[in-house]
Amino acid sequence: MGSLDVAERTTVGLAATDPSGILTPYTYTLRNTGPDDVYIKIHYCGVCHSDLHQIKNDLGMSNYPMVPGHEVVGEVLEVGSNVSRFSVGEIVGVGLLVGCCKNCRACDSDIEQYCNKKIWSYNDVYTDGKITQGGFAETTVVEQKFVVKIPEGLAPEQAAPLLCAGVTVYSPLAHFGLKQSGLRGGILGLGGVGHMGVKVAKALGHHVTVISSSDKKKKEAIEDLGADNYVVSSDTPAMQEIADSLDYIIDTVPVGHPLEPYLALLKVDGKLILMGVINTPLQFVTPMVMLGRKTITGSFVGSVKETEEMLEFWKEKGLTSMIEIVTMDYINKAFERLEKNDVRYRFVVDVKGSKLEQ
Repeated sequence: MGSLDVAERTTVGLAATDPSGILTPYTYTLRNTGPDDVYIKIHYCGVCHSDLHQIKNDLGMSNYPMVPGHEVVGEVLEVGSNVSRFSVGEIVGVGLLVGCCKNCRACDSDIEQYCNKKIWSYNDVYTDGKITQGGFAETTVVEQKFVVKIPEGLAPEQAAPLLCAGVTVYSPLAHFGLKQSGLRGGILGLGGVGHMGVKVAKALGHHVTVISSSDKKKKEAIEDLGADNYVVSSDTPAMQEIADSLDYIIDTVPVGHPLEPYLALLKVDGKLILMGVINTPLQFVTPMVMLGRKTITGSFVGSVKETEEMLEFWKEKGLTSMIEIVTMDYINKAFERLEKNDVRYRFVVDVKGSKLEQ
């Protein structure tokens, strides 16, 4: 006689089933809470541009059905026997990663986001062979290493975009020594990550120039986000005026674009930090970089440590994100609008306030 199987734990999420990217309800199983696991009831989940790439198979590696969403904030329902940092009822967050190898150079240096065996929170395969599914769902189970505490006094819906967009900007500024006040920074593209860039850079005491393809967002960039300057990239005289003036540019544009106009804005030793997911080659001529010892680099989300630092920084500075809260039944419309860049500046899905039935 075999032992009785433990009933499988199921949850309901919204999944894309093909590259049309349309999300529909989907019931799937979650693993039971292991010794190092945290079982979480999801309250909010941010919507990121990379979710759009994934559900539409823009990068050619999507597997369906896929529940996207990787800016997860929720409440702890249960913890495993080895978990001491979190307790039932606490509000916690989970970002883009749910696994890593734990013994490579990146993992040893606490920058697990650069581990070659990292496991994405969705559209990936977990160590137990099961497919990972994301945050547009009622519940999730995550290894404690990848869970962060949301500081008391930080609204959970406000914290959601920090778990990807916020830490994506914070990480390179911290890593490249760009946190001291008085620097001059450029933010290229004013979407979810760009808006975070303005907020973080201003809070660090930087002079911030927003560079955009149109003047549509000028008023709000300056009045609502606190940018010091706003330049339209096709306005040659305005671009010439800020040539050789910036210490860094955070380039958040998620589609192919020329780099040379922006390299020209950097001063000696300036850094162009690429953050947009682009699947076509970018071009530049080498003197643009050589004659100024400029750096073209990239940075990818941030570590769990940096995420915790970022959350504390956000709370301590009393910052707020500009978000639009939507319910689960609006998700397909939200992705449609995100594709048209019609959001100020990050959608956050109110999962707990949504009905999810299949």
